Amino acid sequence: MAGAVESRLAELGLTLPAVVPPLASYQPAVRSGVYVYTSGQLPMVDGKLAVTGKVGAEVTPDEAKELAKTCALNALAAVKSVAGDLDRIERVVKVVGFVASASDFTGQPAVINGASELLGAVLGDKGVHARSAVGVAVLPLDAPVEVEVQVELADA
Repeated sequence: MAGAVESRLAELGLTLPAVVPPLASYQPAVRSGVYVYTSGQLPMVDGKLAVTGKVGAEVTPDEAKELAKTCALNALAAVKSVAGDLDRIERVVKVVGFVASASDFTGQPAVINGASELLGAVLGDKGVHARSAVGVAVLPLDAPVEVEVQVELADA
């Protein structure tokens, strides 16, 4: 039986994906007390990157914003894997987004809005968070975006 958060995802026409397996020596998410920290989540769909390349060159900002949304969904799956239930999220504390950018691209905040807007749509006020949006030269597997999320759980 799906909880309120997963029901909200369904209302939005979204489903929580399976946890993306690690690409190297790390865990998708770890819990420390009431906090869950996700590793950087790439826009993986069914085990593959949906798109590769630099934002502002091979990837449009609008495409990248959608990819950031996919990263946030993958982050929620990682949170659930250690929290057991997304309804335990008290609040999203921080989102860090990385955008593989063409040398003249400066729209990183708008790209990472894809992740922030998804978290707000799914979690309401609990999805309001602090955030960084950083432009980088390259990301693993030539991914256009990567997002990590930190959440506080309602109980230990």
